[in-house]
Amino acid sequence: MTVLLWSALSMMPCPAEGQENDRISPLYFGPNALPVPDMLDGRVSEDLYLELDTDVFHGFYGDLTETVFAKINIPLFSPRVNLSAWMPIVEFYRNTPASIAHFMPPEPKYKGWEIGNVYVSVDIHVFKEKKIMPDISVRAAVITASGDGEEHARYFDAPGYFFDASIGKSFSLGEGFFRNLRIVLNGGFLCWQVSQSGQNDAPMYGAAAIFGTSVFELDCALQGYSGWIGNGDKPVVFKSVLSFPIGKFKPIISYEYGIRDYPYHHYRIGVGYSF
Repeated sequence: MTVLLWSALSMMPCPAEGQENDRISPLYFGPNALPVPDMLDGRVSEDLYLELDTDVFHGFYGDLTETVFAKINIPLFSPRVNLSAWMPIVEFYRNTPASIAHFMPPEPKYKGWEIGNVYVSVDIHVFKEKKIMPDISVRAAVITASGDGEEHARYFDAPGYFFDASIGKSFSLGEGFFRNLRIVLNGGFLCWQVSQSGQNDAPMYGAAAIFGTSVFELDCALQGYSGWIGNGDKPVVFKSVLSFPIGKFKPIISYEYGIRDYPYHHYRIGVGYSF
């Protein structure tokens, strides 16, 4: 009887593996696993641009993640075509009993560090803004599986990719303190692998208003993507970025709030430089 019972149990699928596949989504992993990508504003960088940031993620379950983030935009054969790359270079994290209970990692770990994924994209400025015509840009990106720590619910051990288009139109507000207002719409498609034979597909969407003044620029955006599995794969976030262009330097302060399926407050302080 014991032998027959053991044989029957051994033929059943492993629930842990299925459970892990069902939980490969931004709701159950670290903040850098698959965040909502920052969208373009209809244009691309005409100059070589470097950015270095410090990110702090305060999780809704008491967890804390601190990240060193870097980004580069490289104009290629035309100012209207960019090769872009960005990466959370390294993250340091601390979990709590509440966050461990929520994320349910196969190997719980309360403190550690991990290397992040690399994102690489080609950005193309298709149409330049004219009197009626808005700026239109398209982007194709790949996401590497260089991030580690899947067993600790930090990064997916799987690649991904996305395509999107952004439309932006600027409106002049005069020569006073408020200079211009730019409206941006974004749409696309995001895909990431959830098992050896399956993937999650998600439409991307976003809208933003960018306020330009004589001192600073404020970018407020509502963005998200919506996966088909329904396992916490429909994140919606609000992002606000305050930047102070000073010559070629651009100090940056930003805040991001996870409205749905992204349980984090995200704070960023950084600086960009245009060559």
